Amino acid sequence: MMGLSDHLIILPILIPFFAGAIMLLYDDRQRKAKLGISLVATLATLVVAIELLNRSKGNALSGGNDIAFYLLGDWAVPYGIILVIDRLSAMMLVLTSLLAIPALLYSGAGWHRQGQNFQSLFMFLLMGLNGAFLTGDLFNLFVFFEVLLAASYGLLLHGSGQLRVRAGLHYIAMNLAASLLFLVGVSLIYGVTGTLSMAQLSNLVATVPDADRPLLHVGTAMLGIAFLVKAGIYPLSFWLPTAYMAGSAPVAAMFAIMTKVGIYIILRITMLVFGAGAGSSAGFAAEVLVALGLATIAYGSFGVLASQGLGRVTGHLVMISSGTLLTVNGLALMGGGIGMLAGALYYLVGSTLATGALFLLIEPLSREEGGIAAMLALTADAYGLDQSDEDSTEQDEEGLAIPGVMTILGLLFGVCLLMLAGMPPLAGFIGKLGILGGAMSAPALPAALVWVFVALVIVSGLASLLALVRIGIQTFWAADGTPPRVLASEIAPIGVLAGLVILMTIQGQDIFRYMEATSRALHAPEIYVQGVIEAPRVVDGGDRP
Repeated sequence: MMGLSDHLIILPILIPFFAGAIMLLYDDRQRKAKLGISLVATLATLVVAIELLNRSKGNALSGGNDIAFYLLGDWAVPYGIILVIDRLSAMMLVLTSLLAIPALLYSGAGWHRQGQNFQSLFMFLLMGLNGAFLTGDLFNLFVFFEVLLAASYGLLLHGSGQLRVRAGLHYIAMNLAASLLFLVGVSLIYGVTGTLSMAQLSNLVATVPDADRPLLHVGTAMLGIAFLVKAGIYPLSFWLPTAYMAGSAPVAAMFAIMTKVGIYIILRITMLVFGAGAGSSAGFAAEVLVALGLATIAYGSFGVLASQGLGRVTGHLVMISSGTLLTVNGLALMGGGIGMLAGALYYLVGSTLATGALFLLIEPLSREEGGIAAMLALTADAYGLDQSDEDSTEQDEEGLAIPGVMTILGLLFGVCLLMLAGMPPLAGFIGKLGILGGAMSAPALPAALVWVFVALVIVSGLASLLALVRIGIQTFWAADGTPPRVLASEIAPIGVLAGLVILMTIQGQDIFRYMEATSRALHAPEIYVQGVIEAPRVVDGGDRP
């Protein structure tokens, strides 16, 4: 008989699912109750994710390996659905929860009042994200991909305003096209190989007949385009800055992790299926990934310099982060070392937390007299809500008069600036140093390509520094108006994210050691493949495969 600990792997999916479903039964005016349920569910998900991260290091649950499995329905691979937890997926689960909790706390300041079912949509988004990180096959990856996209559509359009609706429609159109490419690509891959299990694909790709191999490559390329769109890679990223800027602050903060879903899946598939053991398909599309990544870094650098508002600058910073990670992915397929990929994973975590904090900072720094109160009053009128209901009493206040509020906001802004520009002593510098050091010490990589990458990373950091310093001067030094009145519940979540960035720096050695082990596991896909294919069933199912 299975105990609760044996079901831990599925809990990051079930907890937000049931929380979101239960909140649909509540009247939309019961927002305090909904916020409480969401926070409890997200905290529980974080606890489970941390436990899974500890167990993924190798213990009884994983049979002594850095990987563990969950067979839904106890059907053996490839007939059933399998969830897989390893160092990479566990890290992404923890990162998602760490970003979701401050975003939820921030929404409690009033942003969840812009429309109906905000908390349920947020939970379904969390469910889709966690499912995408856990699934071991492409079909269920498509399912979770659609779940998180459907929730993100509702969250982006949550509220009102012409800019939000226009950006939301562009976002929906792009992602619907990406979903179509995803579906066609998955169909081609299944037609060629007869399986959608990523572990089995890794075993079969070397044996695919030469006549069918072009179809496999076309299917994989279509799949890749779908995730390049989601990752915000140039030239498929024209929608990203406007869409992220148009969303409400907590939604935009969560979107910082959504671009990393595309990067995660591309990294997972390429390292698993097209590694050194893939025969003539080894290193497939590595040069394309490098070229697109470098182009995205360059485009994002021009974007941050050309942008005037913090929202658009942050959107382009997300693109620089995605471009850097995609380039490292391509270089890893071409023979880049373990240290380079470890630095990229470290940078992924820090840049996601910092961009999430910047998105939360945008509204307080641009707030005008009565900003949030006026917005919430208009929203209540649009939805016919009674301002005297249970949860509206706290929303008409102008904000707490926090002494030195601009000083606090300035310090938090400075932490994000140093992180995203890659300046010492924060985690951004450590991550970029690991990336560049690993790239320059990899003898298999062309020297000219490495130097182009190094130059672009340095230039992008300088561009980020100039753009953010310019905005900081305009906001904190040149401003001549009265300081904004900001709720403590708005400053605290930003402080949590900035504190996590600082904690990453303080605990840099331990965290980087974890990233090196994760990178080493990604370079040895046979551990993943063997573990999934031989995943033990709990009971004998008789005639079941």
